[in-house]
Amino acid sequence: MTDRTFTGRDPDTFGFESILYEKQEGRATVTFNRPRVLNAINYGVLSELKIAFKDASWDDTIGVVVLTGAGERAFCTGADLKEQKQFIKRPRDYWKWMGEFVEVHELLRNLGKPTVARLNGIVVGGGNEFNMSCDLAVAADDIYIRQVGTSHGSVALAGATQFLPLIVGDRRAREILLLNEEIPAKKAEEWGLINWAVPRAELDQKVDEIAGKLLAKFPEKTRYTKQQLNFWRDFSWHLTIGHGRDWLAIHNTSPETWEGVQSFNEKRAPNYEEIRRRWAEDDAPEWIGGEIPDTE
Repeated sequence: MTDRTFTGRDPDTFGFESILYEKQEGRATVTFNRPRVLNAINYGVLSELKIAFKDASWDDTIGVVVLTGAGERAFCTGADLKEQKQFIKRPRDYWKWMGEFVEVHELLRNLGKPTVARLNGIVVGGGNEFNMSCDLAVAADDIYIRQVGTSHGSVALAGATQFLPLIVGDRRAREILLLNEEIPAKKAEEWGLINWAVPRAELDQKVDEIAGKLLAKFPEKTRYTKQQLNFWRDFSWHLTIGHGRDWLAIHNTSPETWEGVQSFNEKRAPNYEEIRRRWAEDDAPEWIGGEIPDTE
């Protein structure tokens, strides 16, 4: 028994519902646990991640953190669009939700301990931002990574626009963010978006290998090495994330965001042609239904 305040707790005492949290032999494993919705992120996930990441950071028995998803279909597919529907009506509440998302990523990148993304399934949208917030990434070689912001009515500004140019280079970052095409694991490995793509049967073995190598290092020196390595990411993040959060909240009321969410709910492709027609014909493309409020 200890009377220390700044230490970790038994994972079973947290009672998490949206994530799984385990500790074993110097490693903490955090798992997105919503496989029925491809491990999409909602407020419950964000709230529990904040607690788990802080606990792992404070626990001196933990030397490495592994982030993964439940099941085999998805690591994480970004924001849960069913939850996001409410923010079209109340963008001020999206600003609050986005604040939670920002805090989780800042905790993840600043744990003071190395982090490994175990990519067990598809990695989409905000899921790739979680991948990039980790130090290293190991993927099953049958998965793909994809950004979808410009296809789904959003902007990938919670890490992707900031970090992709640093990780894969400017031209490839533009390809990923503007075309929104699937990047197979092997190509992601070649581009440096992940470190290793391995056969699915060897995924856990590779993660174990990397975790073991990371644990065989000095903890204080590792922590400060991370701090120094984070410089360019911190620089780009803190120059952009605050006004990006405001921009996304305000533009939640835009016709493009409405069409992106509505098409998802209706299981159809977004009507890009209609949006572009309204731009070309000056048919009030900034206003839902083309009706500009009367200011007379």
